[in-house]
Amino acid sequence: MASYDTPGLLYDSGVLYDGALAPQPQRNRMAKVRLGLQNLTADEIVALANLIKTAMTGNANFTTPNPSLATIGTGITTAQTKIAAYNTAVAAQATALGDRDNAILSLRGLLTQEAAYVENITNGDRVKIESAGMSVRADASPIGPMPQVLNLVVTADDNDGALDAAWDPVRGAGSYEIQVSVDPVSPTSWAFKEVSNKSTVVLNNFTSGAKMWVRVRAIGADNNKGPWSDPAVKTVP
Repeated sequence: MASYDTPGLLYDSGVLYDGALAPQPQRNRMAKVRLGLQNLTADEIVALANLIKTAMTGNANFTTPNPSLATIGTGITTAQTKIAAYNTAVAAQATALGDRDNAILSLRGLLTQEAAYVENITNGDRVKIESAGMSVRADASPIGPMPQVLNLVVTADDNDGALDAAWDPVRGAGSYEIQVSVDPVSPTSWAFKEVSNKSTVVLNNFTSGAKMWVRVRAIGADNNKGPWSDPAVKTVP
């Protein structure tokens, strides 16, 4: 029990004469308004404004709104008018864009038909073709030997036991041959995996956790095969 001669104890220290603590006043934390306007669409902002205007109309808690509810109402009407005008303009633009694309598509067809006529009537004469305001295709040139595939990258696929491989396309390549090897690589460890006609491929049926090496080469006309790419390695997911 506290006594009058307790050292350091003042009469206003918050301790009652019988040793109990005096009740402390509670402080209420002031709430803050959260509108979240930055995350709302134009229509959602108008809907929120209508909700607030309705809730505050005749509300005894808010006798002098600032701005006034009439001003809020005017803002709502203006916003609704502008939204409607914007929606009309967007619809008109979409219609105009569709009309333009259809007109261009039709004109392309006419020009293609005209080009066929010019090519036929001139029997392929370059001077006569150019006199019609049309260009002449360049003569096809041999592609030559296939170059080395560059920038091969191998990454883990989303599926277990699979790898994704991608590389720079090679001009003139009709397909690409992919070989794989277990780790460590040796001259005899490479094995055919598959052929792809694209410069990306998903390689399946590997053992998860295995370290696999991949290399690619381009195949051109007449089975013209280029040199192998630098190999890339990846652990199978």
